[in-house]
Amino acid sequence: MATPNQRRKASVAERVYEALKEDIFEFRLIPGDKFSEGDVGTRLNASRTPVREALYRLQREGHVEVLFRSGWKVKPLDFQQMEELYELRITLEREAVHKICGLTEEPETLRALALLWNPDQPSGRASGSAVRALDESFHCELMIAAGNREMVRVHREITDRLRIVRRLDFTRDNRVEATYEEHAAILEALHQGLAHDAAERLTRHIRTSQKAVREITMERIKEAAQAHRSDSQSA
Repeated sequence: MATPNQRRKASVAERVYEALKEDIFEFRLIPGDKFSEGDVGTRLNASRTPVREALYRLQREGHVEVLFRSGWKVKPLDFQQMEELYELRITLEREAVHKICGLTEEPETLRALALLWNPDQPSGRASGSAVRALDESFHCELMIAAGNREMVRVHREITDRLRIVRRLDFTRDNRVEATYEEHAAILEALHQGLAHDAAERLTRHIRTSQKAVREITMERIKEAAQAHRSDSQSA
């Protein structure tokens, strides 16, 4: 059984892990940025052991890498890996769509999603980072509705790895409008039990995001980081 001190350190390590992960996903730390364990400990008021535990966890997940005798670095984007993750994501989500259409009863989740993604008034639609979070949830909910827990687990890991680049996809206004339209069309096909149509619509939807990733440059990432800092300062 863990001692109170061990539980406290585990809690601190979890807090540091979540804070650093958010820094990376929100571009407060961008690919290539270097930092030390001491920097992190001072900023997050944590000792070396939980900081190191958090960093090793982020390293295992592919977000950071250790530098020999010189601290840590946010891992540069591996675009080949991103391509492969998108391909795996498409395979999983297409299978999920077919499983959903094979169910004897439509999942309640789909009815809730239909209300969210096809609001009667455009003014009721979310925007910016809210749409990004809702879009991620939409795809995860489809996986859950399919009923395969291992598929859900793998899909969540992929979603986590792709989050940093998918964030850039929603910096364009036209993508917000298109996301609502595409999600509504996918859900309607599912409601009608049209598995092939739903799968094809879903694939085209994901391919659009995949194409946007190919257009990402460090200049765009730095622009997004600067925009985020400006928004934070004006809030």
